[in-house]
Amino acid sequence: MTQSPEAPASIDGTTGPLPDGRIAVIASRYNESICDSMLAAALQSLTDAGVAKHNQWIIRVPGAWELCMAVEQAFQHSNVLAAVTLGCVIRGETTHDEHINRAVSESLMHQSIASGRPVGFGLLTCNTLEQAIQRSGGTVGNKGHEATDAVLEMLRLATKLR
Repeated sequence: MTQSPEAPASIDGTTGPLPDGRIAVIASRYNESICDSMLAAALQSLTDAGVAKHNQWIIRVPGAWELCMAVEQAFQHSNVLAAVTLGCVIRGETTHDEHINRAVSESLMHQSIASGRPVGFGLLTCNTLEQAIQRSGGTVGNKGHEATDAVLEMLRLATKLR
C-alpha cells in the first residue's frame, strides 16, 4: 500500500488576530460623493473586523494624485500598520486620467513593497460617472470594502508569516 503525498501547507490571512496599531484610511475629496461612499464602507469594514475607532486614522486629500504623499507621511509614524487609499478618476476628454492612474498605482505599489506595509488600492479608474457610482456602493459592490478587506487580510497574513 502506497501513501498518498500530503497536501502542501497552505497559509492565508482570512482568519486570525490583527496586530495592534493604526490603519490610515486616505480618501480623496475629488468626486466627493463617490469617495465618501467608499470611505464609509472602509470604516465599516474596519469596525466589523474589530479595529478600534482610535486606530482608524482618516486622512482627506484633494485628489488621487495626493494619495501617494499622504501614504508616505502616514508611514513615517511607526504605529501605522497599513494604509487604505480611496479615490476616483473618471476619464475625460484627454488622456490626463491615464497618466494619473498609472503614476498613482505604481507609487502606491512601490510604497507598500518598500515599507513592508499593506496599501489597499481603492482607486476607481472609470470611464463614466455611472461606472464609479456602481463601484462605490451600487450593483458592482464597494471598492472601499474591497480595499480595506484586502489590507486586513494582508495584515493577518504578515503576522502568520513572521
